[in-house]
Amino acid sequence: MATTSTLPPSALDSYHAQGFFILDGFAPADIGHRMLDDVVGVVREVDESGITPEGMHVAPESQGNLSGERPEDTVSKVFTLHDRPAFLSFLHDERITGILCDLIGPDVDCFLSQFIFKNPGAWGQPWHQDSYYFPFDPPRPIVGLWLAVTEATLENGCLHILPGSHAEPVHEHVPDRRPNANLGYVEIVDHDMSDRQAVMMQPGDLLVFDSHLMHCSTDNVSDGIRAAMVYHCCPAGTVDLGFEQFDGFKNPIYRFDPLLRDGQLVG
Repeated sequence: MATTSTLPPSALDSYHAQGFFILDGFAPADIGHRMLDDVVGVVREVDESGITPEGMHVAPESQGNLSGERPEDTVSKVFTLHDRPAFLSFLHDERITGILCDLIGPDVDCFLSQFIFKNPGAWGQPWHQDSYYFPFDPPRPIVGLWLAVTEATLENGCLHILPGSHAEPVHEHVPDRRPNANLGYVEIVDHDMSDRQAVMMQPGDLLVFDSHLMHCSTDNVSDGIRAAMVYHCCPAGTVDLGFEQFDGFKNPIYRFDPLLRDGQLVG
């Protein structure tokens, strides 16, 4: 079945003008619950390497004041989930494929998926552009799909975005300057962020955003998790140049899986 667009013109206008749009109540809350149950199972079964036989990567939380006896209480993110049924079915929703056709074109790959736990006490992530982490050819368009699994509030560390910043090039990113910060985090320090906008969401809300959009998150000072499932998609044929640009390092969590060809689902 061919993919058809269901986006209202206002959403497309917002994406092109502001770099994002939000679809309230996009998915029933039980979809997020199934995702959470599935990924908790992955976390509880993975060995000390943090890599499952299927190639999923479980990343521990290295910052913040975390506590808890369950394995998932100290996990930050789980990567490369998008071929598991609980997560692939969301990508195959015809509304999602319609959005991707509108914003990318008829030939689309999903190259990155990550479940974010954001446990109580976890630090936020500094201001950044996702495209800094994506040294690809062509560099655009890359679309992020951020599904709220739990409520996202000011207390539990919701996202903050800078509307319109997607129109700018990728800025210089410096290592996270906080003491004992995560070595994988970087931050933008050469830009005024005073026009920031908090993105508070309910379970099932969907944020769709351009990879150049500047955004950050704050610390989780609540007593509950702020969970989200995030997918990143790009045009088919996109090449990862990371090996050449990052001293021989090719990121193992990037896996370019075909999603759409000629507007049709693959597989």
